[in-house]
Amino acid sequence: MSSHTSDTNAEIRSLLRSKGLRVTSVRMAVLGVLRKMEQPMSHEQVMGSLPEGHFDKASVWRILSDLTESTLLRRMDLGDRVWRFEFVGADESSEANHAHFLCNDCGDVSCLPDLIIRTPSGNLPHALKAARFNIRLDGVCGNCVTG
Repeated sequence: MSSHTSDTNAEIRSLLRSKGLRVTSVRMAVLGVLRKMEQPMSHEQVMGSLPEGHFDKASVWRILSDLTESTLLRRMDLGDRVWRFEFVGADESSEANHAHFLCNDCGDVSCLPDLIIRTPSGNLPHALKAARFNIRLDGVCGNCVTG
């Protein structure tokens, strides 16, 4: 096992323990997949990234829900009626949001860098000053355009 893998496993164990969760092989595997991918993933995408035949769908769904409830994951619906789960790093809040790009052809989701929202006058409407909102951009990704 490489040093990087050992460090990652140690970090995941520590994260689970810090939230009062038992360290199980399924939790380790699910959290490891989402941490490695660094993008929101659906339940089906997580299942497809785990070794075939080792994990059942219901258990993985419960673990995704538990990890979301414990704030290790962020759950989102980007308007296409698919729940996606995203790893929450130690330096961010599960309530913090950032913009995402959803490809209308392949369905892949990419995290976008921080965006600044402003109007031509420079002032946001009063209703938005303390509001929480999600930004989703959609279109066709570079892979699908050139594919």
